[in-house]
Amino acid sequence: MLEITNLVKTFAGDRQPRRENGDRAASRVRAVDDISIDVRDGELFTLLGPSGCGKTTTLRSVAGLERPDSGEISVAGRVLFSGGSSRTFHLPPNQRGLGMVFQSYAIWPHMKVFDNVAFPLQVMSRGSRPGKKAIAEKVMSVLETMELAHLAGRQATKLSGGQQQRLALARALVTEPPLLLLDEPLSNLDAKLRESLRFELKRMQRELGITSVYVTHDQIEALALSSRIAVMRDGKIMQTGTPRDIYERPDNRFVAEFIGTSNFLSGTVAGHENGLLAVDTEHGQLLVRAEVRPGTGEAVVLAARPEAVALTDQAPTHDTPNQLTGSVVTRSFVGDAVDHIVRVGGQEVRARCEPSVSLAPSTTVTLRIDPANLTLIPVGD
Repeated sequence: MLEITNLVKTFAGDRQPRRENGDRAASRVRAVDDISIDVRDGELFTLLGPSGCGKTTTLRSVAGLERPDSGEISVAGRVLFSGGSSRTFHLPPNQRGLGMVFQSYAIWPHMKVFDNVAFPLQVMSRGSRPGKKAIAEKVMSVLETMELAHLAGRQATKLSGGQQQRLALARALVTEPPLLLLDEPLSNLDAKLRESLRFELKRMQRELGITSVYVTHDQIEALALSSRIAVMRDGKIMQTGTPRDIYERPDNRFVAEFIGTSNFLSGTVAGHENGLLAVDTEHGQLLVRAEVRPGTGEAVVLAARPEAVALTDQAPTHDTPNQLTGSVVTRSFVGDAVDHIVRVGGQEVRARCEPSVSLAPSTTVTLRIDPANLTLIPVGD
């Protein structure tokens, strides 16, 4: 559906020191650094990353609101942008036929709900513009989908935040675009409403089957909504995969740290044992099930999610691998779980347990990590 190939977008950076001739050239900052993305038909694809990573610039490039330096963007085989060292083709935003929902919603305050949704149809070119009856039918149909039909005659400014968000979605969908672009549409809502609309948005996207590209910095939002996620950093894509792959099998330390919380244990490869990789750490030898096979003596980092760390006040057993002994530093009840911070040697390890497990500070405990729940990360990633 959406294909982005070798996309580059730069902006002017800080001025450099004066040259001998007195000139000071401005450096260029690569906001999007040679990325390639393939979004499949009907999926919700999320660009996830911290502020300044290039995710919104990528989205705006697809929408036509930014002109990239080079690369190619196409939707359903139709080229929207193609550029490089020679000729550049840039289709204007109003000719791309894409739907877009902005962070601020950008609804028209002087119009009623019906008129906000009808406007994109009314300004179509004469040859493709529907008749008044067809426009009314299309508008009421999409308003019913958004559960806003009963508010069609209300002034847009009289809607709640959640209703305004659904109105912006309705306006983007009424033209039946081949691709829907969403730029952090839930970020202005309070936490409870954001969670509610997250599921509503996922339901709507699945029912309509519309291909969507979603931009957010919220990890939970990305995991809950997405078919696939591309994690970005400094204009580059660090990893692309399903939410489960991204969370359970991060390719590098940045992804492991950015998506949720991870414990990191440094060590060196000691060898292979029964299909597992043995890693020597300062806390003892740990076994990990890994697809890659680093050489013996190579430095690696092991990552474990807090919920993958089992906690008990019983002594270590002789027949169980991957056991660490430590002392509880503190614990925190978070509703559906209890987080324990355990000091193991000179390092703190977080273990997330079910609410019935709550061990007091200073308790000597044993941590157990299944080899399948450890992720091997090469040093430097």
